[in-house]
Amino acid sequence: MKKKPIAIAIIHGIGHDRNFIDKKKTRELIEKYFKQKIKPYTDDPSSQIFTEFVNWENVFQPREDKLFEKAVLQKGLDYSKLRQLVISYMADAIAYQPVEGGRDNYRRVHQAFGETLKNLSQWAGPDVPLCVISHSLGSVIASNYFYDLQAKRETGKDTALEKGETLSLFYTLGTTLPLWSLRYENGLNNPIVVPAPEMKVKHPNLKGEWVNFYDKDDILGYPLKIISDEYEQAVHEDIEVNVGNILTSWNPASHTQYLGDTDVAERIAAGLFQVWCHMNNIEIKEKLEAVKK
Repeated sequence: MKKKPIAIAIIHGIGHDRNFIDKKKTRELIEKYFKQKIKPYTDDPSSQIFTEFVNWENVFQPREDKLFEKAVLQKGLDYSKLRQLVISYMADAIAYQPVEGGRDNYRRVHQAFGETLKNLSQWAGPDVPLCVISHSLGSVIASNYFYDLQAKRETGKDTALEKGETLSLFYTLGTTLPLWSLRYENGLNNPIVVPAPEMKVKHPNLKGEWVNFYDKDDILGYPLKIISDEYEQAVHEDIEVNVGNILTSWNPASHTQYLGDTDVAERIAAGLFQVWCHMNNIEIKEKLEAVKK
């Protein structure tokens, strides 16, 4: 019997952080550990996973570059490299926000997300389980995107995967979501549901999960369970990790290192393995282990 694969959508974060992501390495790292786990159960591990990146950087990058050229380079402002970093980081977060009377940038970023899910639906299948891996601001974008789907604010999607109905795994890395909770007087109290409600109905015994990774040296990454009682229930685990190398693991530069970390990749692969086995009626005894370095 043909086995049901898993689809993965990876969404990058803010600013220059997106330029630090080695997409080929990230894809290969996660897929390597997943394929190692499923190898005893299938003759073709490569056919069981489809990975795609959500590329939303082009929504803001041309205008950020133009602003940097006109406001910094042409005016000869000091600390040009630092200013470029500030513009890139802050502009993404500010520009993404819906504005009164319009949601243009917000809509365009989400459109890029939707196009990725459409591609995955065509390549992997219209109803395969979906795993979302998000970094930094990407976690906010992913959360908003699936909230809109679960609240039925988004329409016009064709397949169950595109509608977010097969969302089974959500991994947030170095997330800034707690900072965004300050936008609301009563904080954030409506987290997305993982696995999606439709998956819970169709597969009540599915052990999907929302796991958040944070490094204590990463000034942009935070635990999620502390946001509210609702997030305490919605997020399965906050896992503290130590990502990076000798130059980055002990300072804020660790923020860019999650997607290349082997321990994080192995933990994600374990979650993928659990879901894949459930969807294909394969009994396993392996338990998920929290990652701590």
